Amino acid sequence: MLELLGLDAEAERVYRALLAHPEDGVTALAQRIALPESDLRACLDRLSRLSLVRPSSRGGLGFRALDPEDAMELLLARQQAELAAHQQKVDASRAAAAQLIAECSSMRPRGATAGAESLHGPEEIRDRLARLAANTRHEIMTFAPGGGHSIEDLEASRVPNAALLDRGIAMRTVYLDSVRNHQPTLDHMDWLHRHGGQVRTAPTLPVRMIISDRREAVLPLDTNDAQTGAVVIAYEGPIAALCALFESVWQSANRLGAAVERNMDGLTRQHQESLHLLLQGLTDEAIAKRLGVSPRTARRIAAELLEALEARSRFQAGAHAVQNGWLPATRV
Repeated sequence: MLELLGLDAEAERVYRALLAHPEDGVTALAQRIALPESDLRACLDRLSRLSLVRPSSRGGLGFRALDPEDAMELLLARQQAELAAHQQKVDASRAAAAQLIAECSSMRPRGATAGAESLHGPEEIRDRLARLAANTRHEIMTFAPGGGHSIEDLEASRVPNAALLDRGIAMRTVYLDSVRNHQPTLDHMDWLHRHGGQVRTAPTLPVRMIISDRREAVLPLDTNDAQTGAVVIAYEGPIAALCALFESVWQSANRLGAAVERNMDGLTRQHQESLHLLLQGLTDEAIAKRLGVSPRTARRIAAELLEALEARSRFQAGAHAVQNGWLPATRV
């Protein structure tokens, strides 16, 4: 019955028997459910790894079964963590594919094909983006990582954005969650929303990207410095993959004006993403860049996570996160 939650039928039988007969010893319980003692002990090991049985000070098995309400909540939380980890892996794969598309396209000789165009330097990028906007007929989809934007950049974008919206172009933009704490960027997002643009935020973004009419996409050649160069892609296959990446992030992103959501453990999506990055071994500086926050803020978030997990180290935090069901017990 509980196989969908990661509990096999045999282990479920043992768990139910423990609930009904907590006083039984190994031999008595094995006889009661007609299971060899070796198989019973293997089931107890699996239940222990899932945290569904705990050490008991009473006699009998030396284990006590977790209450069904707590056990089901734990299994559901673990499954949610596994699904989140799987989705994160899918998003990471799409992001890696997007970057590979950009890098491979930039290697083509300039002018050798109509499917890719390399851009070098800020001025050339700005000119090409202006032409891209002028030629857009239906929609613009944008990932805007990097945290809060400068007031100068935000003001400079008002005129071209207003021109697109006045022409009836559908604009969807995803910023980082961290910009909700940067008033100039938040004001700009509100301006876009009031003028017909759609804006959402996500804890992290895979790559800086602009897609026009699902026909052309602009990606940076270097994710660490988007001003050095970019590539414009018009190949049907890569464009389809990049559109799928955008839609995936868009669907899970937070709407403008919505309250920051917390899961049953009190974690925001930014905390959850930080935990994944923390346990991947990223430095505070690297995490800060992914979240669009200062290194100081990244260190504060890490400290909050360690405190919530009652952990003294990142390694211990990983172990406790698995035990608490915040992360899957096995790699997805």
